[in-house]
Amino acid sequence: MKLLRVGPKGEEQPAVIPQGETDAYDLLGLISDFDPEFFASSGLERVSKAIKGGKLSKIDLTNKRIGAPLVNPQKIICIGLNYREHAREGNMEIPKEPIIFMKAPNTIIGPTDEIIIPRLSLKTDWEVELCVVIGKQAKYIKSPQEALNYVAGYAVSNDVSEREFQLERGGQWDKGKSCETFNPLGPWLVTTDEVSDPQKLALWLKVNGNKEQSSNTSDMIFDVAYLIWYTSQFMVLDPGDMINTGTPQGVGNGKKPQQFLQQGDIVELGITGLGEQKLRVVGST
Repeated sequence: MKLLRVGPKGEEQPAVIPQGETDAYDLLGLISDFDPEFFASSGLERVSKAIKGGKLSKIDLTNKRIGAPLVNPQKIICIGLNYREHAREGNMEIPKEPIIFMKAPNTIIGPTDEIIIPRLSLKTDWEVELCVVIGKQAKYIKSPQEALNYVAGYAVSNDVSEREFQLERGGQWDKGKSCETFNPLGPWLVTTDEVSDPQKLALWLKVNGNKEQSSNTSDMIFDVAYLIWYTSQFMVLDPGDMINTGTPQGVGNGKKPQQFLQQGDIVELGITGLGEQKLRVVGST
């Protein structure tokens, strides 16, 4: 099933599109939202049971805004340099272990919202990524083979990055990753029963109609299961936490000459079976 949130900013209501269907159904009254409490309290099972009960009301999505499919995650964990070709385009060595950094949860916006270029920014960049959402608490997972049991679902994510803040201003990467609107997410969260293999997903990104990124999750250096297992050795993964699993080649910072987002640009991106985003770039007010 696909979990989505529908409505104006700050007023989104939870909904679901059952597997094999195109109609959306209202979940307001059954649950409050797709937040950490939802995942921690067997929310997925309750929604699945309600679908089978056949008592949910359809909602018309025509001309309605779809927000991010997740609200208030405790953590957004990101993985750097996790695609072989992306490492090569930056002339960087293949990492021996996953590179982990954090992104502020309040960067999340919907799949058709506006990306805001920060004040003083000259190097705002794009990064299409597969996002993994954790469904139950995970710590010290015994092996990668067990790790996918902790996944609630997958979503399209754009790890927007300011390269000067990230790479040229000292310190760690976080300040180039946590600017306002820097994590468009959605349009929906697709549960694991609809994703047979997270390592066989095509992902792409366009800027103003020009395809900049085109790859497949099979090019990951560390696969999804390994990333979850590895991360759980260093921190507790809580229900609703996100892991952005890295971006493939084709980022603006890797182009010759380099290319970065400008006001008025249109960024489109998507992943097989997980939906698409279309966002307009604006300046900071």
